[in-house]
Amino acid sequence: MFDSGYLPGPKGAPARTTLTAKLRPQMKRFSLGLNHFVFAGVFVWRLAVLGRLAGSAYLLPTRGDMHFYNDWALSILNGRSTDHLAFYGLPGYPYLLALLYKIFGYNPFVPAFIQAAFEAGTSVLIYQLSLRLLTGRSREIASTHGVSDSRTLNRARLFALAAALGWTFFVPAEAYAAILMPTAWFVFAFWLVVWRISSQEKGPSGEECLLLGLLVGITAMAVATILILVPLILVALLVKPKLGVKKSPWRAVAVRVAILFAGVGLGTSPAWIHNYFIGHDPVFLSAHSGINFWIGNNPSANGYPHFPPGLRAGQAAMLQDSITQAEVAAGHPLKRSEVSAYWSGKARNYITANFGSWSKSLVIKFRNFWSAFQYDDLSIVTTLRDEGVIFPGLYFGVVAALAIPGMLLAWSIAPQSRWIIASIALAMLAVLTVFVTERYRIVVVPGLLILAAFGLSVFWQACAEDQLRTTALYLALLVGSTIFVAWPQRNPSLWALDAYNSGWQALESNHLPLAERKLAIAYAYVPTNSETIFALGNLRLAEGKLEQAQSFYDAALTIDPQHRGALNNLGVMALDAGRYDAAENWLRRAQEVDPGNAKTHYLLAQVLFARHDLGNARKEIDRAVVLDPNQPEFAKLRQRIVEQ
Repeated sequence: MFDSGYLPGPKGAPARTTLTAKLRPQMKRFSLGLNHFVFAGVFVWRLAVLGRLAGSAYLLPTRGDMHFYNDWALSILNGRSTDHLAFYGLPGYPYLLALLYKIFGYNPFVPAFIQAAFEAGTSVLIYQLSLRLLTGRSREIASTHGVSDSRTLNRARLFALAAALGWTFFVPAEAYAAILMPTAWFVFAFWLVVWRISSQEKGPSGEECLLLGLLVGITAMAVATILILVPLILVALLVKPKLGVKKSPWRAVAVRVAILFAGVGLGTSPAWIHNYFIGHDPVFLSAHSGINFWIGNNPSANGYPHFPPGLRAGQAAMLQDSITQAEVAAGHPLKRSEVSAYWSGKARNYITANFGSWSKSLVIKFRNFWSAFQYDDLSIVTTLRDEGVIFPGLYFGVVAALAIPGMLLAWSIAPQSRWIIASIALAMLAVLTVFVTERYRIVVVPGLLILAAFGLSVFWQACAEDQLRTTALYLALLVGSTIFVAWPQRNPSLWALDAYNSGWQALESNHLPLAERKLAIAYAYVPTNSETIFALGNLRLAEGKLEQAQSFYDAALTIDPQHRGALNNLGVMALDAGRYDAAENWLRRAQEVDPGNAKTHYLLAQVLFARHDLGNARKEIDRAVVLDPNQPEFAKLRQRIVEQ
């Protein structure tokens, strides 16, 4: 007879009960909980957005930072893994993209699919952090007022779920999760660290210090802002009382601090090993931090990424301009660390000489950080919204207005919340050193949602129990926070940004009517902006209205005589019209502005070839091939010149 696992009859009943009791924990481990449904719901929602993006013209990046990362990844995939210089841009995300493209083929859908999973993970972290914070508050209320513990816990679950749903319907998160940006990876890693630190009664063990250090280090190669959490981990080691050792606790702290920094060093090692031993340059992660520091701290800074004169918008163009300008100022080629030091030095000199003005700019940045005004330097949120890719939902202003009262209340009545508040403060400080954009401040939104849920739960409880004083205090704080967050932004050039970027993207997608509408709005806001006028010239060129295009390019050059795009396009128009002298003149001027631009050398080679100046044409096309050897049209023109 087979053994059934329990004895038959009454005597076997206790054995059955014992077996059931033993199996119950294992069965519970595999049962579905609310966490799983939160993850699945957000994952499906993000995939729905991704599906709509895949059916639009915006899955493949054409400009901006997405194009920068994508081009870098394709360059790595094509064998150019290094230029033997220190990184001038954080390398983690493009190398990850290259790995995914190598495994799955070139398809931006794959990294976006993974990002959807990270977004779902972030929503689970929000739920867990909210539930822990609200559960402590609920149990306190239950013990004080004699209310049913299960009732208050259910209410805590409801508000924690609301916080997680807030992330689901947060519109910028929908957009950034679907495009080629490391934002979703960064936000998940940031709040995973916060969750581990805040949810434990004792300080992290040596093993966890190593794992947290590795996580921070690896993530820092894509978004360096996460390094701001290292002080939070150090504080946890110092203030959490139980370290799991009975003797020499300070020695244990010192050992774990060393392990933490070793983990960070190991996690970032691919970057600094490359920079030190391949680039022969003492750069820890990337040398572009200097130019970011200058953009955020210069006489024309407005708290947002406003580019000073001589620097073009766009990641790739801005980085190239920063190198060119630094080398022109020095009078010789520079290492990447020297370029960074040049811009950092300019920023520090400005701060020292204009401390009062710089202090005011910090106040402006602080206001910008909490403002309902959305400065999306990519304008991808507006573009995807206008194209019906992303769904309607919450924006930063609503979340911040609800979170500030919750933050103030939580600090005084829920000490556990201080870890979350400290994380938000650290992330904000990291942003204030440079400038504020929507994708830079999005990392604090999970914490704001947690605090907003806490504040609403306090308000709900106060209303239910007729606590007029608490109710009035919450409403007063809410009115004050709403006024602070909703304070209007009156700079017309800031309002023009979304329309300008959306117009550019529509133009590059050949959606000319939409480009016309958007660029007209941008022009109405700031009619003296050379980039908007240049974009209108490109629109007229795409429409075949050559005379109008030329007038717009001339107008752009009147405002900015060194506008390389306008010079280039005037050169192309002259070349197409057979006016070779004029074409050479325009392109020579463009070459003076940006001597490292391969396209300009290629166009100039075309002009010289058309004029039968084969020697100089050969020099120009050779230079173009050196600068960008993967362009097939360069090779074709070179072959034609050689055969003459």
